[in-house]
Amino acid sequence: MSTAPHVPGDYSTVSDPERALKYAIQHVAGRRAEIVEGTVRLLSPSWAHESAAEVVRRQLTPRLEELALVSCSGDLDLPGSENWYVPDLAVVPADLAAKTEGALLPDRTLLVVEVSSPSNAETDRTVKRRRYGQYGAPLYLLVDRQARTCTLFSGPTRLGYAVEDGPHPFGTPVGLPEPFGLDLDTSRL
Repeated sequence: MSTAPHVPGDYSTVSDPERALKYAIQHVAGRRAEIVEGTVRLLSPSWAHESAAEVVRRQLTPRLEELALVSCSGDLDLPGSENWYVPDLAVVPADLAAKTEGALLPDRTLLVVEVSSPSNAETDRTVKRRRYGQYGAPLYLLVDRQARTCTLFSGPTRLGYAVEDGPHPFGTPVGLPEPFGLDLDTSRL
């Protein structure tokens, strides 16, 4: 059986649509973008959104330096699905980050942090929570700005996360387990 030659602009003959979509998302000129359940979303976080991520990052930084870890907002691929995420913050070993040019898999992270926005809060609460767990991210911290809470998910399984710590109202410390071993101050979120 032969396949029809590819005609530019006609993607009905692409043999691997997941690969083609993920390639395209990485080459959106001058923009950061992610794919959530097959829907492309251009990212344009607000100052308030970025500020919340920075509050978390600053508290993690001393511990990251001790443990040779880095925090980034690099790409995470979820192979076998139409998902390509750009978390607000992901913590990974420094040596792994330094030698990775493309995306990482969620199971290579130690912590993933998503800060909700009005346009994506429900996605962060449900879809990303389930997917990060299914793809083995050990810890997922949801900073829900709309509900003014933080929830830490752990115990990844093929169905999502087995353990939910929270939601904790902003102002309540949230304990991050080892290797972090610190209480996150949420009063400035």
